[in-house]
Amino acid sequence: MLLYLLDLIGVAVFAVSGVLVAAHSGLDLLGGLALAALTAIGGGTLRDLLLDRHPIFWVRDTRYLLVIVLAAALSMLYLSFLPPPGHGFLIADALGLALFAISGAQIAEAQGLSPLIAVLMGTMTGTAGGMLRDVMSARVPLIFQQDLYATAAIAGIVAYLTLQKLGLPRGIAVSAGVAVILLMRLLAVVWGAHLPRLHLIAT
Repeated sequence: MLLYLLDLIGVAVFAVSGVLVAAHSGLDLLGGLALAALTAIGGGTLRDLLLDRHPIFWVRDTRYLLVIVLAAALSMLYLSFLPPPGHGFLIADALGLALFAISGAQIAEAQGLSPLIAVLMGTMTGTAGGMLRDVMSARVPLIFQQDLYATAAIAGIVAYLTLQKLGLPRGIAVSAGVAVILLMRLLAVVWGAHLPRLHLIAT
């Protein structure tokens, strides 16, 4: 139930981020809905294909699609009357990243896969949808322009898996993993925290 709830919330939040990007790009209502859906289910679809999970999660359970339509419609209605929050897109994207990264890792974990594969699947689940959203709207993907993006997902998943290994309740481990990802994204956005960059020595 916790995994399912995380998935649904992640789908809704990423759908909102897709609508916000569509609005900034000047897309029509259908374009906004399409971008919301691509953002919300892109990463999970790729994960399911790689893990040979059939049918794909949103085909098996159409409530995911209903959540996307509802979240997109409410977002569009909000934007028709009120301006978007100052950091609305980054907040929605960060929350979607955190929820999808942890839920993706849990799915790989539930299939008995190694911790390394769980980290890779969780990171891909959290980042692929946003990459597709940005590419389709002619934007440089956040994963390439923002520091501590995929790194934040990896750190949060590692924290979640470590706490699970130490025997802590799953709810606490999930909360800690999500918190790590959100905190690292906040540090990156507000204070410009980043990993050391490679430099070439001039010859």
